[in-house]
Amino acid sequence: MYFKFTFCPIILLLWASLSFAQNVNVVIHGAASIAKTDDNFVCVTLDWWPAEKCDYNQCPWGKAGILNLDLRYGALINAIKAFNPLRIKVGGSLQDNVVYKVGEVSSCPNFMKREDGLFGFSQGCLSMERWDQLNRFFNHTGVKLTFGLNALFGRNESQNEKGLWIGDWQPQNTRDFMQYTISKGYKVDSYEFGNQLSGSGMGAKVDAKQYGKDVIVLKNLVKELYAHPETQPKVLGPGGFYEDKWFNTFLEVSGQGIVDGLTHHIYNLGPGDDPNMMNKILDPSYLNQVSQTYKGVSDVVNKFRPQLGAWVSKSGGALNGGSKDVSRTFADGFWYLDHMGMASTYDQKVFCRQALIGGNYGLLNATTFIPNPDYYGALLWHQLMGSTVLAVTKESDPNLRVYAHCAKKKPGVSLIFINLSKDRSFNITFSNAKPGDAGKPNYEFVGKQNREEYHLRALTGDIKDDIVCLNDVPMVQTDSEDIPAMDPKLVDASTPISIAAQSIAYVTIRDFEAPACV
Repeated sequence: MYFKFTFCPIILLLWASLSFAQNVNVVIHGAASIAKTDDNFVCVTLDWWPAEKCDYNQCPWGKAGILNLDLRYGALINAIKAFNPLRIKVGGSLQDNVVYKVGEVSSCPNFMKREDGLFGFSQGCLSMERWDQLNRFFNHTGVKLTFGLNALFGRNESQNEKGLWIGDWQPQNTRDFMQYTISKGYKVDSYEFGNQLSGSGMGAKVDAKQYGKDVIVLKNLVKELYAHPETQPKVLGPGGFYEDKWFNTFLEVSGQGIVDGLTHHIYNLGPGDDPNMMNKILDPSYLNQVSQTYKGVSDVVNKFRPQLGAWVSKSGGALNGGSKDVSRTFADGFWYLDHMGMASTYDQKVFCRQALIGGNYGLLNATTFIPNPDYYGALLWHQLMGSTVLAVTKESDPNLRVYAHCAKKKPGVSLIFINLSKDRSFNITFSNAKPGDAGKPNYEFVGKQNREEYHLRALTGDIKDDIVCLNDVPMVQTDSEDIPAMDPKLVDASTPISIAAQSIAYVTIRDFEAPACV
């Protein structure tokens, strides 16, 4: 039984009335799109970390790792089903230390703490019994699956350079794993090669030329085993932090048609114990810095043109499990949803949040499975924001962040507004950019149909709350562990949109005429 809060409206109306309001006109450029995302842009990860994974004198993973997660919980099942479908990537730091118990592999050890092991752990193992359980769960919940493969199998650490792993990747264990997966009829949308082995690496690294040669071996293996192109999983990589020279060399060596999607990771908030974390999240100039990474990756994609473009295949904001004081709170949505908006404008096709569950940054509480505030922000994005990205311009306080897409369900456009300001609200009106002539004035837009608005705010007005209100209704699971209804507030289109201080709002305008959305 969940306690039902009912006092959200009273506190928030008082809080909103104390903030200074600024009028802002937002210009939507609807004549043409500036980018396209995948239909399943929102993605989450499931990680391998065991309960013994500890950082900053805390051990927040519990039994949320892939090998330990109890897949029977209704709250977990319902949280995934609500996306219909949810893209999940299985992988993480320890994936390059995982063997698959199939074929020639007979022993199946558990991860154990080991000082000289990769990330402080010994080799672990995925049994086919557990793989069966996971796939029954994925099939039941309608998951669109990306699986992260061990890219260190068969290599050895260099005696001359610490952290550098050398030698050819040995594909036999992966071959046996894929053959088993195919024999069972399990659906895998894509395979990602390795985790954070690019550039300087995290714990381990592989030379870009060697990595390029090895991903060719993987691509040929996938083509051999999955005979029908329409059911052939895509090959993604390298799944690490972006370094320009390394990424360019990797794609030059692998060549055209090998890497289907170029994947990279974003952890721009730094260590999870940073006492300045909240200030970073609320600083628009700090949030803007990550645009340089998106631009760099976008430039590489435009040069080599992998079929699926670029993916952010892991982003948790803060490293090492996230921040215990911030990642589970409403405030975390400011960087998370802003980065999804920014990534989409740079033509990033998928954005994978670390993690669905586990650590401090899970969308679900690691022990109760109750959704944290970011879960609801992610679900609304998935339901409202279509794949066609539109440009928006405005002249106002940089604390107001705005992103626009064609509505997922036609007709119309959907926008997300993120207000970082502590003491300023915004009254929003719209203009429609006049296509083809930047010198002519824009058309003022006044809608005739009611707008659909979804306002997200912290329960008590304190952004460190771990309960979010949607249109003044606290979001808590029902007694049957279902996700609560997320209905819009219908608002007279002739009135401005009011974005309260330190709040987030999604808005869909059904009668906004954007040729790119037809």
